[in-house]
Amino acid sequence: MPDETQDTERAEEQGPTIGFRDRDDSALREESLGERVLGSLLDRAHLIPPRLVGPLVAQELAGLGCRDVAIHLQDYDQRTLQPLRGRGLQAEVLPIDGSDTGRAFATEQPVETETADGVRLHLPMLDGSDRVGVLSFTLEEVNEHDRRLAQRLAGLVADLVVTKSEYTDTFAQTRTTRPMSLAAELQWQTLPPLSMKTPELDLAGILEPAYEVGGDCFDYAYGDHTLHLAVFDAMGHGLEAATMSTVVIAAYRHGRRAGADLARLCSDMDRVVAGSYPGKFATAHLGELDTRSGVLTYVNAGHPAALLVRDCRVVDELPGPTTRPLGLIEGEPQVEKVQLEPGDRVLFFTDGVVEERLDGGEQFGEHRLRELIEQSTAEGLRAPETIRRLSHALMDARQGRTSDDASLLLVEWKQPPHDDELSPDIPEARPTND
Repeated sequence: MPDETQDTERAEEQGPTIGFRDRDDSALREESLGERVLGSLLDRAHLIPPRLVGPLVAQELAGLGCRDVAIHLQDYDQRTLQPLRGRGLQAEVLPIDGSDTGRAFATEQPVETETADGVRLHLPMLDGSDRVGVLSFTLEEVNEHDRRLAQRLAGLVADLVVTKSEYTDTFAQTRTTRPMSLAAELQWQTLPPLSMKTPELDLAGILEPAYEVGGDCFDYAYGDHTLHLAVFDAMGHGLEAATMSTVVIAAYRHGRRAGADLARLCSDMDRVVAGSYPGKFATAHLGELDTRSGVLTYVNAGHPAALLVRDCRVVDELPGPTTRPLGLIEGEPQVEKVQLEPGDRVLFFTDGVVEERLDGGEQFGEHRLRELIEQSTAEGLRAPETIRRLSHALMDARQGRTSDDASLLLVEWKQPPHDDELSPDIPEARPTND
């Protein structure tokens, strides 16, 4: 059996080889052929080094008659799409705002554009529901089979990038557009995926400034019918704040996985911070959303009140008294509840979002935040794009000032789950005729 790694190394040196030479052959239109191409890509990809993922994809696509293949990953600032480089790949940096490739990323929908020699397809690369980047290529013509196969290929490429990212720096380096502080490096390592979507939930978070963030972070986990979520802001700046934040996240996950309720979880985390960092504190917003009923239970330990967004309008703050920050809690934490309606969104944020000083010493303020969240929500976009645009609008409105970290976490409860475990929104597997 030939060595797959050596085979692909040769592909990198010699350029793509055409595995299916005649684009006009009717067999190219058959579902079975597309599935064999996907299988070939899987079989060859699992052993190749990460640097050859892009060239391998380009080679397999060339075999289907595709030209000008490009694979783009989002940068940490979520402003540009950075290209993977290698044999057979186009390598142009593109803006997310104002490009066809960026439109596919932002809308999470395929984009097709007519070119002089065919049709260019831009396919969002989604790992589950987390946005990884965009796969682009040109065909002479496109039919429905091509579109289905292209979307499956994009999903497979996303999976390859995410899986191999666990043991390589290749893709992180592609995404990095400027030097990252050690504190920010530590924070990014602790984060869950930036977005998550199920039939009943849509969630997204973001950190700013992406390359210099210190004490801010967020976390979430979805198990059974409960979404667990948290936003933290550790006292101070830089590496010291980042290390405290990492300990806080570890304590949160430890208690959450042990099944502690919010009051116990908050008290345990308070003791960890007080014992490990005497005289210091971390603010927090902890929540549990029952996806069957829409009841959100939460503890606000020193954060600004979260905003409830309904029908694209900020209708209220989450009510209730505020508990003192972790490390300074006296007595029992204040546990509150609110009933959400289907389609409601809740925006959690840290004080760096609203306390930044503008020209003349005026604070940015919650009023401006409310205006921007309503503008960002009115376009009906998913939570990840809403939060990306909101973050950039906030940064622009503050004239780029970032004297403190700022974190945003947006959660939408869309509908109660169905009684059966597999929702009708989840497509059933269907047999093939291979």
